[in-house]
Amino acid sequence: MGPLSWYRNSVPELFPRLVSPGSRLALVVGDESWTYTELAGAARSHAGAVERLGVRAGDRVAVWAHPSLSTAAAILGNMAAGTATVLLSPKLGSHELAHIVNDASPQLAFCDSGYPTPSEVDGIVCLRERYEASEGSLRSLAVNDSPALILYTSGTTGPPKGVVITRGNIAANLDALAQAWEWTERDTVVHSLPLIHVHGLVLGLFGSLRVGGALHYLPRFSLDGIAEALTDSRHEQTILFAVPTMYHRLAEAAESDAVLAEVLKHPRLLISGSAGLPSREHERIERLTGRGVHERYGLTETLINCGVPASHAPRPGFVGPPLPGVELVLVDDTRRRIDAHDDETIGEVAVRSPSVFAGYLNRPDATAAVLDEEGWFYTGDLATRAEDGSIRILGRRSTDLIKTGGYRVGAGEIEACLLNHPAVAEVAVVGSPDDDLGQRIVAFVVIRSDKDVKQLSSLTDFVAERLSPHKRPRDIQFVKELPRNAMGKVQKKQILALIP
Repeated sequence: MGPLSWYRNSVPELFPRLVSPGSRLALVVGDESWTYTELAGAARSHAGAVERLGVRAGDRVAVWAHPSLSTAAAILGNMAAGTATVLLSPKLGSHELAHIVNDASPQLAFCDSGYPTPSEVDGIVCLRERYEASEGSLRSLAVNDSPALILYTSGTTGPPKGVVITRGNIAANLDALAQAWEWTERDTVVHSLPLIHVHGLVLGLFGSLRVGGALHYLPRFSLDGIAEALTDSRHEQTILFAVPTMYHRLAEAAESDAVLAEVLKHPRLLISGSAGLPSREHERIERLTGRGVHERYGLTETLINCGVPASHAPRPGFVGPPLPGVELVLVDDTRRRIDAHDDETIGEVAVRSPSVFAGYLNRPDATAAVLDEEGWFYTGDLATRAEDGSIRILGRRSTDLIKTGGYRVGAGEIEACLLNHPAVAEVAVVGSPDDDLGQRIVAFVVIRSDKDVKQLSSLTDFVAERLSPHKRPRDIQFVKELPRNAMGKVQKKQILALIP
């Protein structure tokens, strides 16, 4: 069954409960909360405000992604007005901001007036407002091919590109996730992830509204905040969304805090994404809670491609099978398909689904480089496939495929191995040019404590004993920390610059 035949827009409204709202809890941000009626009323107020300022359907409106109720209302109000939202991070530098504004050409910029004035956007009116809860409903938010979001990439291979996500992309992906995770209106999602990324915005906010449940959003991650949200008496049951660095902090604290360990048993599901969750953290959380963490895999351009279903036990290192409606294949360097289910053969992940983006804004050349005429998107991610179809992500082809001594090695496999060493807190593995080997394997390691230094002389042997000898690091560099982005992903381009 192909992806388009699977998905038939069975729910024609993107967020049905905002069109016919009621008093059910919809959104909690910090100490404030709105029902569906109140959220719909605030979003309607924003839609009216942008229309009075001359914005029309098909235009773009920028939104500074401050963690607030009004930000959520603005994004939803933009949809009601028929405009696409261009998300702006409050941490953008002037050069980054200028690039996004010049590329996306928004007609208007919105900022929650409860936050400091952001950088001025030349020639664009800034609507500064803080919306109050007011009863109302939204006009129809039909599921169609109109752009809903313009999300900018991190710009690791050049200037950031605007990823055009449609309403249809969003609906198809969220319906597939709802099926896989058995996600219903009974669930309240708890998370503390930025609202400028797929995980925090599309899954966290839009996913909760799509199924008619609620989102409990923490503007800042804290152990106490997560504990309070997971045990909030207003929530029938919860799902926790977090990234590996957050799970690490939760597990570390829960090992010496019996109350927190008990709290982590409350959620119906523990979901991790944005980077691979080390097997050590899987094991710690399973030991503390009696169950594992469900991983998922996706990109901004494709939304979520794979996820461990709620009915399946998590497997450390695996992101599950493709979601319903997602076709996934592995390909070689010439984009020929690799028919292997041995969890050994490495290939690039290519996907085709109704969730694949509409293209890069103003960049048909960049779109054509990754999206072919048959609808296959070539992710640049490396993976293996197990006998049962489960996918194991090994990293990016550009930075995580190491060709050493005639072998193709995935950096992720070596990182996972090193993270099982008791002295290793964090690690990033890269390939560095080598006259003899082609590339030599270099590991950048953050140790857990200065007391562990004596154990570190055996790291190379530690890998060679557990993996094939050619996968052992030839060079180990000790660093105080690894460079990461806002979602906790290690920035390997910056690490490569550290190699002499």
